[in-house]
Amino acid sequence: MSDFDAVIVGAGAVGLACGYALAKRGRSVVVLERESRMGAGISSRNSEVIHAGLHYGTGSLKARLCVEGRRALYPFLDAHSVAYDKCGKLIVATEDSEIPALERLAAQAEINGVDGVRWLSGQEARALEPELEAVAALESRESGVFDAHGYMDALEGEIEAHGGAVVLNSPFLGGAPSSDGFIVRVGGEAPTTISTRHLVIAAGLGAQASARLLESYPAERIPELHFGKGNYFALQGAKAPFARLIYPPPIPGALGTHYRRDLGGVARFGPDLQFVETENYAVDPARAESFYATIRRFWPALTDGALAPDYAGIRPKLHGPGEPQGDFVIDDRVANLICLFGIESPGLTSSLAIGEEVAERLLAA
Repeated sequence: MSDFDAVIVGAGAVGLACGYALAKRGRSVVVLERESRMGAGISSRNSEVIHAGLHYGTGSLKARLCVEGRRALYPFLDAHSVAYDKCGKLIVATEDSEIPALERLAAQAEINGVDGVRWLSGQEARALEPELEAVAALESRESGVFDAHGYMDALEGEIEAHGGAVVLNSPFLGGAPSSDGFIVRVGGEAPTTISTRHLVIAAGLGAQASARLLESYPAERIPELHFGKGNYFALQGAKAPFARLIYPPPIPGALGTHYRRDLGGVARFGPDLQFVETENYAVDPARAESFYATIRRFWPALTDGALAPDYAGIRPKLHGPGEPQGDFVIDDRVANLICLFGIESPGLTSSLAIGEEVAERLLAA
């Protein structure tokens, strides 16, 4: 008999959601986290945006799981008293040449079954947001922002309520197949070895490194990891200009530098996309120049000196500069094992649906 039915590597939003999905099905679960707190990686360095799902390609995991995840997320947040603001989103064209991009997004939203999307003229968009510069816009009324840390706390509470555990300061050191699952080596102050029926690698930026520690996992299935750094700047000395999220048309490889008003009322802009070689979270103040140019396209009233470096995150991208953005990878080709690669945006929105997908694939095998 194994010590656990499932071991999850990584206590970010996705790993916790996987643990929750398995625990509520009656499985004994432990979630391992190498850091001293949950969500210390990409789950705590993002926009905390709830995406509707209109940006993602037909038939992709991102499209399906984002829509399913968003539909599940608001009820979960309500049930656990986690703060959110269903503020809506405007994706704006600031000149006529950008309208075809919005038309493509509108068509993709319909294909993806996205709820609450409508076309707005520039006048209609400005009626909603008077300081906005736009000749047309798509409104996504199901989009919003939420407290990602409160959400992860709620997931941990659900795991524990169902008899599972989240164990911090416990790095995954490796795994090997056993007669009925895996033997897992765990580091930390008291290193140990545990056995599990199922193993899930949900380690974000560490997913590829974790997969290389698995004796049974073919190296050719481990996709190349690219660090897609996203820098953020905060507005200082002025109140937030918009109630809704404001997005430009998407750029190659990302959704584009956008605006949000967080739950504390602070206006923040970002992320941009900067491919880097190392995990470095410093924000270069010189990048503000490109932010001013981008933001003034939809908010011309932005004054000089109003942007201050805020924070940065790094997305575990599976594509490099100039390459098309790929899909989530949920690799279940090794028995009793699932490895998650490239779980970047909209991974946070999709997390509950990813957890359900993982649980269903594992338990159906």
